[in-house]
Amino acid sequence: MIQTACDTSLPHDSMIVDAHVVVVDDDPRLRRLLQRYLSEQGFRVSAASSAQEARQVLGFMQPDALVLDITMPGENGLELTRELRRENLDFPILLLTARGEPEDRIIGLEAGADDYLAKPFEPRELLLRLKAHLRRFVPPAPSSNLRIVRLGDLEFDPVRGLLSSAGNVVHLTGGESALLSVLARHPNEILSRTDIATTLDMEEIGERAVDVQVTRLRRRIEPDPREPRFLQTVRGKGYVLKPGL
Repeated sequence: MIQTACDTSLPHDSMIVDAHVVVVDDDPRLRRLLQRYLSEQGFRVSAASSAQEARQVLGFMQPDALVLDITMPGENGLELTRELRRENLDFPILLLTARGEPEDRIIGLEAGADDYLAKPFEPRELLLRLKAHLRRFVPPAPSSNLRIVRLGDLEFDPVRGLLSSAGNVVHLTGGESALLSVLARHPNEILSRTDIATTLDMEEIGERAVDVQVTRLRRRIEPDPREPRFLQTVRGKGYVLKPGL
């Protein structure tokens, strides 16, 4: 359930104007509370009580973000997350669960989620996390210091946050795009797991979550993820992105 507070609102933000969030939870009370709260904060909100209903919603529109309960009858949230990622749907997915152990959070990230929130939670925290993930999809201000990064047959544009191959977009999740953006801004520079976790607001989950994101990103950019050429591990220090052909 949601923990309530006297004032859980935040000033409206231009980044969430017209942003569409789909809330999926089999608890009707929680679903109504989330729908009402997020609507009050400026989101457009759709709700579903199961993975099946969520698929019906997703069948005619792609949301800006998905808030998804893990424990539901039938297809659970983890299974739905994995399937959506296999379909290359790259909007942020925030999982809700009654289990908040670090290992459970890692399992959610491995499934393809961008974030993980344990019940009970503060509505304001959910709002802040949603806005943080939506922010990753807003292109940063152009900079003359940011150039296209070549990774073999792939090109990554740090300004637009787009990975492409021969002009075709390669789908990345929000977490994968955020990680590649951080690394692309520091090519050939070793970044520690701590620095990456801090930049990506993943300190709460820990450094292992960074390793999970690195593993996922390697599947996108490496010819052979088991023998990485571009995203390399520097033992005892962290990771380094080495662009090249």
